[in-house]
Amino acid sequence: MIRSILKSLLKPDAYPELTTKVDLVQTHASWIFLTDSHAYKIKKPVDFGFLNFTTIDRRRFYCNEEVKYNNRLCPKGIYEGVVELRQTAGGASFLGDGQILDYAVKMKRLPAERMLDRLIVNNNVSVSEIRDVARVIAKFHLSTPTSPSVSEFGRLDRILFNWNENFEQTNTFENTSLPGSEREYIKIWVSLFAEQNAEIFERRIKNGFIRECDGDIHLENICLVDGIPYIFDCIEFNERFRCCDTAADIAFLLMDLDFHCRRDLSGEALAAYHDTTGDDEMLVLLDFYKIYRAFVRGKIESFHSNDMGIDQQGRIAATQKAIRYFRLARGYIERRKLQPTLFITCGLMGCGKSTLAGQLSFELGIACYNSDIVRKQLAGISPLTSSPAAFGEGLYTEQFTTDTYTELLRLAEMEIEVQGSVIIDACCIKKQDRLKFATLAARYAAQFVILHVSCSEAINRRRLSARLASDRTVSDGRTELLNIQRLEFEQPETEEGLVISIRTVSSPSALTSIIYERLC
Repeated sequence: MIRSILKSLLKPDAYPELTTKVDLVQTHASWIFLTDSHAYKIKKPVDFGFLNFTTIDRRRFYCNEEVKYNNRLCPKGIYEGVVELRQTAGGASFLGDGQILDYAVKMKRLPAERMLDRLIVNNNVSVSEIRDVARVIAKFHLSTPTSPSVSEFGRLDRILFNWNENFEQTNTFENTSLPGSEREYIKIWVSLFAEQNAEIFERRIKNGFIRECDGDIHLENICLVDGIPYIFDCIEFNERFRCCDTAADIAFLLMDLDFHCRRDLSGEALAAYHDTTGDDEMLVLLDFYKIYRAFVRGKIESFHSNDMGIDQQGRIAATQKAIRYFRLARGYIERRKLQPTLFITCGLMGCGKSTLAGQLSFELGIACYNSDIVRKQLAGISPLTSSPAAFGEGLYTEQFTTDTYTELLRLAEMEIEVQGSVIIDACCIKKQDRLKFATLAARYAAQFVILHVSCSEAINRRRLSARLASDRTVSDGRTELLNIQRLEFEQPETEEGLVISIRTVSSPSALTSIIYERLC
């Protein structure tokens, strides 16, 4: 859309309702203009292969399709219809009877603060609300129609066609969000899983689980209003994405909860959905479809990163988000292979242990306990409270450090008993401390992995200096303590466990792949 039209639509007088301002939000396929009370969504004239809005007739058709299909899961009256964008003397407007420039979907504006992605980030959503969302989706799946033509989309060759399209369309992002080696790894796994489970995919068709679903149930498309889930913005532009296994549809929500590090809520949503549908067999396919959904979101965010209509900061953020989705897809594969494992980090302050531990925790979906946070919790202070002290003093006396490691051992045992695996993020510079964790792992027949993390001294000191300038760090590490800690450091030896040496010179996502290659 030419710049003059976009500029006109940022004026309040271009809209029939009174509004104090107009905001513009962009996706890879739409411009969305937000007034005080409404949203106007204009489709971009783009062709991504799976989506083609290149002509005005196509855009009008899919605007009407969007209203029709979204009335299924969104309360009536939210989607008000399709409106004409017209040329006027003052520029483009949704008023007047001038030449039609384009079409837009008009809907009531939902409260941004009640969008589920924001509620999750702000830790402002309850288990019961998540279970309600899952039950709404479950009841929709039980009632939404199927037919022989719809069931065709559940055939394995159709599913793999979608997968191969994803692989082809992410070729161009090898140097930004998805390295070729990672894409090939996922591609091989998908092919093998499909081959080994072909009979299950066929049974899903015979048992009526391929239905006309939503196709895009992620957190940004759900709003909780007065306790009622409003699920909007379904797939209208391609029936092969909308018509799918119900397991693939619910997997989107579950994956996005995992993406936001709320595996607990993902489990609650799955339990509520399963209780309502009684669909046992979906559990076999759930990881397959979670990987698919994470990969698709990574692809879409990669498209955003290439959109020159989005500012540079937005494109950089989209790239980072794409990487995170692709890493989650890889992590789902590794979770299936991971035997019960106790990971500990080992290294000097500022070497990158916590960043690596956090990335590994995200990808594998296992708990990570940080020694700095635990230490300050034991002291009864906020983790973000700075508590600088000389080496071995204050919160860092020998006794306080012993108490901290004792608590870390307790937390590790609690996780191993329930979840099987855990990450302990601590310096672990003493062999005697590492031995205690090794003994714990042996008691539960868990693999014991020492992530020996290091970097150059220049990088180490730069990180510590940057950390000191931040008010959002839990660590009290400082450059003047580094040499003292280095003298105290006892190098991990191979007989202690599986020692994986990591130099934190690349991105955390590249480093976790190195870890996966070494795991038994």
